[in-house]
Amino acid sequence: MNPSVNEKAFEIVKEMLDKKDELNCAVTEQGNGATLIDAGIDVPGGIEAGRLVGEVCLGGLGAVRVTQMHIGDMTLPAVVVSTDHPKIATLGSQYAGWVVDVKSDEGKYFAMGSGPARALAGVEKKLYKELDYKDKAKMSVIVLETRTPPPEFVTEFIAEKCGVSTSDLYCLLTPTASIAGSVQISARVVEVGVHKLHELKFDPGKIRTGHGVAPIGPVAKNDNKAMGVTNDCILYGGRTFYFIRPDEDDDLAALTEKAPSSASSQYGQPFFKLFKSVEFDFYKVDPHLFSPAEITINDIVNGKTYKAGALNPDVLKQSFGM
Repeated sequence: MNPSVNEKAFEIVKEMLDKKDELNCAVTEQGNGATLIDAGIDVPGGIEAGRLVGEVCLGGLGAVRVTQMHIGDMTLPAVVVSTDHPKIATLGSQYAGWVVDVKSDEGKYFAMGSGPARALAGVEKKLYKELDYKDKAKMSVIVLETRTPPPEFVTEFIAEKCGVSTSDLYCLLTPTASIAGSVQISARVVEVGVHKLHELKFDPGKIRTGHGVAPIGPVAKNDNKAMGVTNDCILYGGRTFYFIRPDEDDDLAALTEKAPSSASSQYGQPFFKLFKSVEFDFYKVDPHLFSPAEITINDIVNGKTYKAGALNPDVLKQSFGM
């Protein structure tokens, strides 16, 4: 039986509510009963808040821990991420696949939605059909990467899509240019790799365990710059390791070679610089660029291990402004 990512994530949300002052977060209950947890808009937030947001994004099916990494001559704070349920925790929950774009007489609102609420809303019908997963929880938890708290007409829209009451909706808010934002984005390192393997037409159900580490990016001066820095932490500083049970006809050696970010023709410069060069048009960015810098795959059937890619301290330094 598949676990409920919303129910498991809600246990972490309750911890955040209890420790809101310690976490430098703020909690607001809207008139319609929806709960907003601010982890960096009008409050400082912090590393621990970002770590917990990362675990919420994984639907409570993974662990995020804080450590440090040595990359070149840099020693950087980092996150270690692991999950024994990579298909559901990453693609079924953490992946930022819900474009929350609401237009009404009361106004307009846009944010990228990630986390367990996606498994209730089922907006990404094709993906969830492939994953063969649908949550049935009575409460919903969504993470919005935004600097603007959602108005009530937006939380009503999200709750309706999820099939829950607004009083059972919990929205975690993390701006990209914030400490918690930097942490929770780096905590996507395993998910980014699983997504890349999925893009390469590999069945994510064959991935038994995912493990990864990525540096926590310094907070940039604005959200656009931060988008570049946080992406680079994974593209040029992320390491992942996957335990995979392949079928006989799977070529894991060839898959591994295609998997890291360096397999893309657009690899080799800070993401913000690349994005600016294509006039900030995501459709002009090679989707295969989005992958960890280094990927290792262990074939647990035949006992073979394959590795491709490498960390790139030079590009990271450019991205960090060092």
